Amino acid sequence: MLTDLLQKIKSFLKENQRDLYLASLVFLVSVASFGLGRLSVIWPEKEPIRIENQELGIMNQESGSNISNPNSSSVIPNSTAGRFVASRNGSAYHLPECPGAKQIKEENKIWFATAEEARAAGYKPAGNCAGLQP
Repeated sequence: MLTDLLQKIKSFLKENQRDLYLASLVFLVSVASFGLGRLSVIWPEKEPIRIENQELGIMNQESGSNISNPNSSSVIPNSTAGRFVASRNGSAYHLPECPGAKQIKEENKIWFATAEEARAAGYKPAGNCAGLQP
C-alpha cells in the first residue's frame, strides 16, 4: 500500500514536471518580492538635500548686507521683497511679470524695491515692459 502511494507520487511528478517548475518559480518570485517589500519599510528614509550656502548676489540674511556688492543697499534677496528686477549683465530693469524678466537666469537677477533705486544703480526702464515709464 505504501509502495503504491509512492509510485503514484513519482508518476505524478514525472507527468507534471514542467508545471511544477513553473509553479515553484512563481512561488519563489512572489516570496522574494514580498520579502523585499518588507525590507523597504525597515530601511531608513534618506534625508532631503538642503542648500546651506546660496550663490553670490544674494543678501546675507544675518548681517543684511549684499554679498556681491557691499555698498549697495537696494538689492533685495528674493522676488517677494522686490518690485523690480534687473540682470547683472543688462542695462534695463523690469517688472517680474514682464517677458524680459522671465528670460533672466535666477543667478543673474538683481532685485530693487523701487524704480528710483534701480535708476540710481544705473539701470533704465525696459521698453517692452508695460507699466514702466521711461
